Amino acid sequence: MQTTSFESLGLMPACLEALRHEGYESPTPIQIETIPSLIAGRDLLGCAQTGTGKTAAFALPTIQRLTLSPVKRQPHKARALVVAPTRELAIQIDVSFGAYGRKTEIKRACVYGGVGKVPQVRAMDRGVDVLVATPGRLLDLIGDGAIDLSAVEIVVFDEADRMLDMGFIHDVRKIIALLPPKRQTLLFSATMPTEIESLARSLLNNPVRVAIEPEKPTIELISQSLYYVEKGCKRDLLVHLIKELGVSRAVVFSRTKHGADRIAKSLHLAGIPAGVIHANKGQGNRTKTMEAFRAGETPVLVATDLAARGIDVDDISHVFNFDMPTEPETYVHRIGRTARAGASGAAVSFCDTEEKRLLKQVEHLLGTGIPVVKQHPFAGVHPAPTEEDLRDAMFEARSKDRMRGRGQSQGRGRPSAPRPGAAPRGASAPREPSRPATAPAGRGSGPRRDAPQRGPAPRPSEPRREAPRHEAPRHESPRPGRDVRSAIDEITGRRS
Repeated sequence: MQTTSFESLGLMPACLEALRHEGYESPTPIQIETIPSLIAGRDLLGCAQTGTGKTAAFALPTIQRLTLSPVKRQPHKARALVVAPTRELAIQIDVSFGAYGRKTEIKRACVYGGVGKVPQVRAMDRGVDVLVATPGRLLDLIGDGAIDLSAVEIVVFDEADRMLDMGFIHDVRKIIALLPPKRQTLLFSATMPTEIESLARSLLNNPVRVAIEPEKPTIELISQSLYYVEKGCKRDLLVHLIKELGVSRAVVFSRTKHGADRIAKSLHLAGIPAGVIHANKGQGNRTKTMEAFRAGETPVLVATDLAARGIDVDDISHVFNFDMPTEPETYVHRIGRTARAGASGAAVSFCDTEEKRLLKQVEHLLGTGIPVVKQHPFAGVHPAPTEEDLRDAMFEARSKDRMRGRGQSQGRGRPSAPRPGAAPRGASAPREPSRPATAPAGRGSGPRRDAPQRGPAPRPSEPRREAPRHEAPRHESPRPGRDVRSAIDEITGRRS
C-alpha cells in the first residue's frame, strides 16, 4: 500500500489531533494494513511483535467507533475490552488509550493483580467505555460481581502467545465464554503456535489476516557486541562498561529473579542508580520503578524477560544481555528495546562457558556471528567463587535433584528405577534377617558373625544396631547429590 498519512486511513479529526499532539507524523505498516478494516468492523488476526505500532492500530479504530456511536454507560459494564498478559503491558495500553482519546469523552479503567481490588471495583461502578485487564484479575472481579461482559462490542486479545506461555490460555477461554456472540474480535500474537491458530479459528469470524515482520533496518541500526567472561566476573564487567560506554539509559536482562536482585545490588554499590522489576516485586513497587526509569531518575533497569514484556520506553541507548536467553527469539525481543524510531542503539551480550550452546542458537537465528570484544579487563580471568556463588550453585543443583525426584515419583508414564536392594514394585519387601547376637561389650569385642539368630534381645542401654548407612559423620554436613557436587566442582574450577 502507498498510504503515507493518517488522514487517508479514515480516522476522525479528534484522533488525528491526538496523533499530532503525540508527535506521530506517518503510520507504521501494521497501522496502514489494519486501521481501515477495523473501522469497517472486520475481525482481525495480526502477527506482530512489540514495537510495530499495534497498540495504536487497534486503539484508534476502537476510540472512533465508541465516539461515533455513543451509548449510555451501564454499571459494571464495558463496551470495549482489551486483555493483556502482564500488568506492565495493561498499564501501557491504558495510557495509550488515554493519549489517543484525549480529545474525546472516552472513559476507561484498568484492572490487574498485585494491587487492591477496591479502587478497581469503584472504577467499574458506573461502567466504562474501555476496560483493559489481565486475565486473572478480570475473572476474579467477574466472580465478585464487579464486572459484567455482556455489553462488550469490541474485544482485543494482545500478545496471545505470551498468554499461552504464561498458562493463561484456559482463562482466555473462560473470558470468551462470557462475551456476547455478536462482537468484533481482534487477536494479536508475535508467533502462531498450533494452539493459538486453533483459538483463532474458533474465535474469529472471517478475519483480516496481517503479518508484520520486524523491520530489518531497525536491527541493522543496533551495534551488537559479545564479551566472553566467566560468570563470577559478569557484574564487575557490567559496572565497568556502564561507566566506560557512556550509557544514558539501559535495560539489563537477567534470566532469574534472584539474579536480577543481585545485579541491581552490585550497581548500587558501584554508585549506579538502578531499578529492578520481576514477578516477585509488588505492583506498586514495579509501577514506581518504571516511572523513575521513564523519567530518567534511574538510568538502568534490571529485569527478567517476563516482567519486561510490554515495556516500551524511548531513548534506550543500551541493552545488556547479562545472561544469554534460553530461547533465541528472546534475544531479538530484548535488543529491540533499543534503536527505536530510527535511532541507533547498542546491544551487549555476556557469555560464560556454560552459555556457549545458547550463543550458537542465537547466532544460528541471526544467520551471522556476533562480533567478539577480545580485549577487556576481565578477559580470561577466572575468579575465585564467593559464598553466594557456591550457595547459588547448590540451590540450582538441588532444585534439579528435586525436580528429577518429583518426576520419578509421579512416574511420568514410565516406572522409576528401583533402589539398590529394593523389592520390585507391587511385591512386599523381603524381611531382613535378624541381627546376630553381640558379644559382651568390651575393648576389641564386636558382633559375632557366626552366632545363632536366637539370642537375647538387646538391653535398653544397648540399642539395637542397624545396618550401616552411607552417611557422613555427624560432625560433617551430608554429602550433596551428584548434581550439587558437579555444580560446586565446576564453579571452583576443579573439573577439567
